[in-house]
Amino acid sequence: MLWRRSRARADTEARHAAQRTADFVDARLPLSEGGGLLRKAFPDHWSFLLGEIALYSFVVLLLTGVWLTLFFQPSMTEVIYHGSYVPLAGSRMSSAYESTLDISFDVRGGLLLRQLHHWAALVFLAAIGLHLLRIFFTGAFRRPREANWLIGVTLFMLALAEGFAGYSLPDDLLSGTGLRIAQGIMLSIPVVGTYVSMFAFGGEFPGEELIPRLYGLHILLLPGLLLALISVHLILVFYLKHTHWAGRGRTNRNAVGKPMFPQFTAASGGLSLMVFGVLTLLSGVAQVNPIWAYGPYRADIVSTGSQPDWYVGFLEGSLRLVPPWETVVAGHTVMWNVLLPAVVLPGVLFAVLYAYPFAERWVTGDREEHHLCDRPRDRPVRTGLGVAAISCYAVLLAAGGNDIIAYSFSISLNALTWVFRIAFVLLPPLAFMVTKRVCVALQEADRERLTEGEETGEVRQTIAGGYEESHEPLDEERQYVLRAYGHRGEEERAPSADELER
Repeated sequence: MLWRRSRARADTEARHAAQRTADFVDARLPLSEGGGLLRKAFPDHWSFLLGEIALYSFVVLLLTGVWLTLFFQPSMTEVIYHGSYVPLAGSRMSSAYESTLDISFDVRGGLLLRQLHHWAALVFLAAIGLHLLRIFFTGAFRRPREANWLIGVTLFMLALAEGFAGYSLPDDLLSGTGLRIAQGIMLSIPVVGTYVSMFAFGGEFPGEELIPRLYGLHILLLPGLLLALISVHLILVFYLKHTHWAGRGRTNRNAVGKPMFPQFTAASGGLSLMVFGVLTLLSGVAQVNPIWAYGPYRADIVSTGSQPDWYVGFLEGSLRLVPPWETVVAGHTVMWNVLLPAVVLPGVLFAVLYAYPFAERWVTGDREEHHLCDRPRDRPVRTGLGVAAISCYAVLLAAGGNDIIAYSFSISLNALTWVFRIAFVLLPPLAFMVTKRVCVALQEADRERLTEGEETGEVRQTIAGGYEESHEPLDEERQYVLRAYGHRGEEERAPSADELER
């Protein structure tokens, strides 16, 4: 009895202490006003986790990047190497390359952290790209989320620039070859190309100013812009709420999912640990960017089989596919074989990405708000365009390694290049037509399932001697979903229970 009274008294004191603490904090911080945020609904579908993977990869990039800045020397001053890597002992190299070797071989845990930084960058860009694809195919870019789409595309563009800047900092033979290509792209810009190159490199290539300038961009300006845009993106997500898939209780006027605290917080925290663990595992067992194998950059040497990171591979492929077209205009040579694939193509790509939400709204005349995700099959034209763009990207990415493919399979490089050129022209429209037809067929199959039921796999013989397959009605949840998407063209709402009964 005494023990129970003591326990009850302790519980009462604990509640009072918690109340006093909450009052103390609420008097100084907007605790009560922010309580509603803790109950914000987050969708529980796996596709919504792609953005979180990008976020946690960015956190890894920040943490490892701060650590690497303590040891990296962003200087192109020439030095003689006397470090632990014996094959390069006595070689002339830049201070940037020497410090990268020191990080890899002489700093405890340096190689692991450097590779962790690199792997996090690769996953970061991949997650952003997949996240944008998810938003595109489900129509989550439509009103009122056009601004968040624009921010996402800008984040992808800045991440590409950030990745290329970091990739170029070690001043090894591979990254130096990439910088040489970048200089050729700058020179291809009519009239102002030489001025752009001189400004970027601080003189003639390779100069001594580029690495310090890239370093400032890589550790300060671009990360700051990324961090600011990610913050704005998350604020808009909270304000506009997530889209969600159609289902019972999910309409165009509500948000259904796990509350932020504690369910979503626990799941998201677990995902963050998984991302950190997988990236660390990759860094320990999968070698990436072994700069010691390439050697220091020399302007008179090009590494055999040079391949950039995957996110700029499509630019490499486009440069390899365009024929050597040049035009002389008023004494100026316009290098179409560089200008078109490396300047015009990326410009058109991002212009289309920025303009697409508004172009689709103008073409369809749809100006309503949308909070339910589209199934790709229900938007055949949009899905076809997306698949055509992916096929175009895949051709360019494969063309970026045409020399490796030709050597590995003993194929003529010229013949393979023509195959990729023809595929670049023919494959996207073919992919569009096939995808659109498949989407229409899937819609028809959904209508059949809704009216006739699901096939059971049982075949019965009729009295007349024929055969027929038995069907069973769909469960109410699947009927609800199919009817919701079937009525999407009439009205942006989920069906009521009375409609389902009818």
